[in-house]
Amino acid sequence: MADNARSATVVVIGAGQAGLSAGFHLQRRGFVSALDEPGAERTFVMLDANPEPGGAWQHRWESLTMATVNGIFDLPTFARTPGSDDEPSRDAVPRYFAAFERAHPLPIVRPVRVLDVSRVDADPRGELLVRTDAAGVWRAGAIINATGTWNHPLLPSIPGKETFLGRQLHTRDYVSAEEFAGQRVAVVGGGISAVQQLEEISRTAQTFWYTRREPVFLEGGFNPEVEGRTTIAKVIADVEAGEPASSVVSYTGLGWSSYAIAARDRGALVRRPMFTAIEPDGVREADGTLTPVDAILWATGFRADLAHLDPLGLRNERGGITMRGTQVADEPRIHLIGFGPSQSTVGANRAGRDAVRAIEKLEPGQSERTAGPREPAVRR
Repeated sequence: MADNARSATVVVIGAGQAGLSAGFHLQRRGFVSALDEPGAERTFVMLDANPEPGGAWQHRWESLTMATVNGIFDLPTFARTPGSDDEPSRDAVPRYFAAFERAHPLPIVRPVRVLDVSRVDADPRGELLVRTDAAGVWRAGAIINATGTWNHPLLPSIPGKETFLGRQLHTRDYVSAEEFAGQRVAVVGGGISAVQQLEEISRTAQTFWYTRREPVFLEGGFNPEVEGRTTIAKVIADVEAGEPASSVVSYTGLGWSSYAIAARDRGALVRRPMFTAIEPDGVREADGTLTPVDAILWATGFRADLAHLDPLGLRNERGGITMRGTQVADEPRIHLIGFGPSQSTVGANRAGRDAVRAIEKLEPGQSERTAGPREPAVRR
């Protein structure tokens, strides 16, 4: 299989915010398309599982508008054109990403799903083998993984879950509150999406909110200059220690957003301890009583979509991956961006740049001094 593989210096997996940033910086630092110039010295290709530009944004629920989204940072050197706050993010963000791709033609192949990544041999500076479902096999000197979390929803295991006669869905399956009109709905989860969807559904249905831990709301708001830096420092410390990934809210707490306030004022923001079991007609409360429900919405978040990297054995005994910057500590040819401290859109931008610089340092004969011009500072 390796003998028939195509070659690229770098394979980028994913073309959402983080992947596009990485592609931009690779191009800017002199890497060329492995599709157009396969024999060149420094090449790259990008493999994206989505059929169109937009990353996971094209799959978001209808009511997640640009006014309620948690923030979109501009792609490198490419400012977003202001639009309507009422426009669904699943329309606005993919349109913005598509415009970026037109302005910066990148060697993106889609739709392509990466099946697995393995080592060609034991040489720590040797090549990696990337096997796909629709683009053959690629040999690469380095991998920049930017697959995000959307395809790895977290679904808790609760006794009796398979016996429930009503509807169960995850955040990624949610479309709009209207589909629950007149129903009794259990909303499970203590994150931003859970609170937003709880508020929406409570307008048309009777809701019951369940979390494992008591939610913490920030009374004074969230100061990016203070709490933001503290949070990033905590996340960096955890990934450098190889701790398993945690949700952003577990570090930051919840802010009093407009929808959190609306849910509170409507009486929907009343947290119940997590139910102990699921029965055909409802959920068994912590106090032993049965609450009948028609639907259960698992707004329980996501985890990094990294199953295709499992053949490399990157995880430790706790299930975490020890990182040094964007690099996996034990496998520096693998860069994870949009992961850990770079889950935010601004963090993904910076991680794309940092990954490319680290790759250059690993290249024979390359250095920061000789690799080409630096990107100028860009502000929103």
